[in-house]
Amino acid sequence: MSQRNQTLGEFIIENQSSFKYSSGELSRLINSIRLAAKVVNHEVNKAGLVDILGAAGDTNIQGEDQQKLDVYANNKFIQTMTNRNIVCGIASEEEDDFISINSQDENHQNKYVVLIDPLDGSSNIDVNVSVGTIFSVYRRVTPVGTPVTIEDFLQKGNKQVAAGYIIYGTSTMLVYTTGHGVNGFTLNPAIGSYYLSHPDMKFPEDGQIYSVNEGNYTH
Repeated sequence: MSQRNQTLGEFIIENQSSFKYSSGELSRLINSIRLAAKVVNHEVNKAGLVDILGAAGDTNIQGEDQQKLDVYANNKFIQTMTNRNIVCGIASEEEDDFISINSQDENHQNKYVVLIDPLDGSSNIDVNVSVGTIFSVYRRVTPVGTPVTIEDFLQKGNKQVAAGYIIYGTSTMLVYTTGHGVNGFTLNPAIGSYYLSHPDMKFPEDGQIYSVNEGNYTH
């Protein structure tokens, strides 16, 4: 049973056997996201002190102005996941097309694709509002040994093998699931480790807060 103050690394190792494709690869993938998030968090926390604020001068596939931190976070997540030799493809909001990644043996043996928004809400950095990373993981559907195709990314939500988000705010929190409950981990910046702070998260049956984006509502 998961205990508070358990590190994310310990939690992943303890629970990886509950994943039906258990081979350690998904655990390594979650660990690579954890590592990239720590690097991005370090850079986000320097906002206002170094030249990382403002627009980068390009637009993403959504037509939004890319911020400098968008580009930085995108590069770090792609670099970290690629270097771990785990994923066969990445689709990022900051890229015009998905990225096909060959395995180190050049035989396209990797089995997972990742869809990611490396830094959602990055324009909020200028006014010191929380930003975050959103990610989703699927097993490829095309044959192992071949390059990935668009079909590997355009899968139904119930085919996800993992999904989560990271919030960079007053504290940095990583929340994820592999289909067996949702757990939240808070980063201790003093030692650089994530600790289980919100085990088995659930929506309350009743709440007192109304929150919805009505920005596009037509009166």
